[in-house]
Amino acid sequence: MEPKLTLIGAGPGDAELITLKGIRALQQADVVLYDELANAGLLDFAPAQALKIYVGKKAGQASFSQDEINGLIVRLARKRGHVVRLKGGDPFVFGRGFEEIRHARDQDISCEVVPGVSSCIAVPGSLQIPVTSRGVSESFWVITATTQTGELSEDMQLAAQSRATVIVLMGLGKLDEICGLYRQFGRAHLPMAVIQNGTRPDERSVLGQVWEMPQLVREKQIATPAILIIGEVVALHPSYALEYLQSMQLV
Repeated sequence: MEPKLTLIGAGPGDAELITLKGIRALQQADVVLYDELANAGLLDFAPAQALKIYVGKKAGQASFSQDEINGLIVRLARKRGHVVRLKGGDPFVFGRGFEEIRHARDQDISCEVVPGVSSCIAVPGSLQIPVTSRGVSESFWVITATTQTGELSEDMQLAAQSRATVIVLMGLGKLDEICGLYRQFGRAHLPMAVIQNGTRPDERSVLGQVWEMPQLVREKQIATPAILIIGEVVALHPSYALEYLQSMQLV
């Protein structure tokens, strides 16, 4: 029984968006440690006798600290063998996956990474919003809104001045501050989308412009987990024009 860690990206929410390689790794698991944003239906691919432990975080509240998760990985790998760490999206996109890999490697546990479909691309795409489009946007930024200290990321200052599509993960709690930055730089009329539970059956979204988004989100009671998309590409959404007119009470 060789201790091993496999870090798997579970995709943005829809269970069918995990990779085939990820499913095969789950089928060989002795232990599965899974996060809040990983679709629980994926646990059905693990052997019935595999130990399955929820170690997720919801709205910033952790059931286990990161140090505790790191310790669990090492202890269970040594005791049971193959530990699969199932994380939403891609584990290396604000998923703290590298911290877990580094800790396991430091304890002489072999590691493998199975990349996942990141929500930063898949969620906009599922709503037919391209993150880049010829003649509209030549690049895109992916930013986490909140730093370790709980402050708004300084990168948002740069992003708010860029012509790139800006995708903000874990940013709903900073929505007022983010929209305020865009207003500060005279860009409050940029198209914007906020999408909750992207790619899942209970997905909800709101489209509009930056200046009105905090009010629209409150009116439609959009909650976490949600991603923010800011930029001209949002106007390419099939129903953007209609939703904007409705928000302005023009139709």
